[in-house]
Amino acid sequence: MSNTDSVRVKLLFFAKSRELAGVSGTDDFLVPHAEIKCSELLDLICNRYNLSIIRNNVILAHNEQYCADLSETIRIRDGDELAVIPPISGG
Repeated sequence: MSNTDSVRVKLLFFAKSRELAGVSGTDDFLVPHAEIKCSELLDLICNRYNLSIIRNNVILAHNEQYCADLSETIRIRDGDELAVIPPISGG
């Protein structure tokens, strides 16, 4: 499989990201390449779902694994889950 093939994933939104994205919590999302940098992926999601305001404060997770290093390239397959997790506030 070439890395130019697009892949369909399930996006999960939590708390503030769900509110800003205007979705019920999940959405299907088409990733343009099977191999993509975490930072590029986060940019695509933030641009598509109006999340730029919280872009520098969210955590991206791929199949329940945090993308700690945004410069890392990950491989995505059809049906994978991506989660957009905003900072958790509490007291």
